[in-house]
Amino acid sequence: MINSLDAGSDVDKKALQINLDATKYGTFAEIGAGQEVARRFFHVGGASGTIAKTISAYDMTFSDAIYGPTPRYVSRQRLYQMLEYEYKLLQERLADKRAGRTSFFAFANTVATKSYNHPSESHGWLGIRFQAHPRAEPNQIIIHVRMLDKDNITQQDALGIIGVNLIHGAFYLYQNPEKLTGSLLDALSVERIQVDMIKFAGPDFHYIDNRLMALQLVEQGLSDAAMFTADGEVVRPDELLYKKAVIVERGSFRPLTNTTQDILDCAKAAFLKEPKVTGEDAVVLMEITMQNLAAWGGPSGKIDHTDFLDRVDVLGKLGHTVLISKFGEYFRLGAYLSRCTNKMVGIAMGIPSLIDLFQEKYYTMLEGGILESLGRLFKNDLKLYVYPVVDEKTGELLTVQNLKVAPNLQNLYDHLVENHFIEGLEGYKPEYLTIFSRAVLKLIQSGDPAWETMVPAAVADMIKKGRLYGYQGAAEG
Repeated sequence: MINSLDAGSDVDKKALQINLDATKYGTFAEIGAGQEVARRFFHVGGASGTIAKTISAYDMTFSDAIYGPTPRYVSRQRLYQMLEYEYKLLQERLADKRAGRTSFFAFANTVATKSYNHPSESHGWLGIRFQAHPRAEPNQIIIHVRMLDKDNITQQDALGIIGVNLIHGAFYLYQNPEKLTGSLLDALSVERIQVDMIKFAGPDFHYIDNRLMALQLVEQGLSDAAMFTADGEVVRPDELLYKKAVIVERGSFRPLTNTTQDILDCAKAAFLKEPKVTGEDAVVLMEITMQNLAAWGGPSGKIDHTDFLDRVDVLGKLGHTVLISKFGEYFRLGAYLSRCTNKMVGIAMGIPSLIDLFQEKYYTMLEGGILESLGRLFKNDLKLYVYPVVDEKTGELLTVQNLKVAPNLQNLYDHLVENHFIEGLEGYKPEYLTIFSRAVLKLIQSGDPAWETMVPAAVADMIKKGRLYGYQGAAEG
C-alpha cells in the first residue's frame, strides 16, 4: 500500500510553493474521496496563506442545496456547478478586501473511488477556475480522470497528487499548455491514473484549440485515447458512448476520399440492420491512430499538428466525431470500445486491412499469437464490415468471400466468415473501388485536377480554399 504522503518531495514542493505565494488565495470543494487535494496543502504547512475554505458536501441533499440539482453527481455538470458557485462566493466575500493584491481561484472535484457500494471502474472530474493576475477575468481548466489503482486508499493518494499538479500548472504553466498537460502526471503513471479529457477556457486560453490538447493527452501518454465531436467539443469517450451501439472506421483521412465515405456508408447501413442495433442510438466514429499521424511526420516521426488539424477540420465539416488512439492492433480498439459501451460494436474496413489482420507477424508480442488476438477482438459483441477492393496487379475483385489468407489460417478465417463475425459489404459503388488515398494525395500535390472527382464535393472545396495537403492548384475563395 502507498502511504498518502509518499508521493515524493516534488509534489510537496509544488504545494508549498503555492502556499508561500501570497498572491494566490481560494477555496477547495471536494466530493467523493475525502479532501485529498486540500490535505496536501495542509500537510506541507503555510496553508492559511492559500486556503480560504474547504468543503465536502457528501450528502446528496446537502450538495443539491448548495450547488443545485443534477442527474449525475460524478459529472461535468456537477463540476461546473461547483466551480461557478465557489468562485462567485469567493469574489462576493473577499473582492473588496483582497482583489487588488490577490489572484483568486476555486478548485473542485467530484469523483467515485472504489468502495463497497461502487466496485466498478473509478473515475472523476477535476477543475480549477482561476485568475492569472489580480482583477483579471478568470480562466478555467477541467479534466476527467480514470483511477486505476486497486483500492480506494491509493486512488485517493493519486487524486491528491494530480489535484496539486493541476493547480500548480494553472498558476505557473498556463502560458505553456502543452507543458501544463504533461505535468499532470508528475509523480504518477498511466498505470495509476489516466487523463482522457481536458478543456481550457478563458481569456488567457483564447488561442488554444482544445482538439490539439486532446491530441496532447495521447501524444504525451496521459491516455490511450481521446475524443471530440464535429463541432470541436472535447468529450469523455465513456460518456459519449455509454449504452450506445458504435460503428467506427479507421483511416488516415489524408484526404477523405469517395471510397472512404462509401465504406462508412455501406458499413453503417449494414450495421443498422443488425437485430441487436435496430432501433438503437448508434454513434459513428472516425479513428486516427498515433502511428498513422507519426507515419506522416517524416523520418523524425514528429507529429505535424497543422496536418492533424487539417484532417479533423475536414472530418468535422462532414459531421464526424473523431477518436484519436494509440491502438495499433484492432483487438485493442475493440477492447477499448467494449469498455465504453455494452452495446454492439462494428468496425468498417477495406480488404487490405483485413489482410493485415491475418498477418501473424503482428502478434508475436502475444503469448497466444494471432489466435489470442482474434479471440480478444471477437470476445465481445463485435463485427467486422469489409469493403471489397480491386487488386492493382491482377484487376481481380477481392471480397470477403474469395479472399485467401495463409493456408494454416484459412479454416479459421472461413469459420469467422461463416459465423458472421466478418461480413462482406454490399451496395458499394464499383467506380470507387480503384480510388486510393495516397494516389489522390499525389494528384493534389502535383496540381492534376483529376483528384477533385475522387473526393466528396465538400472535401474538394475545403482542400482548395485552405490549400490543404500541399494543394498546388489555383487559389480559391
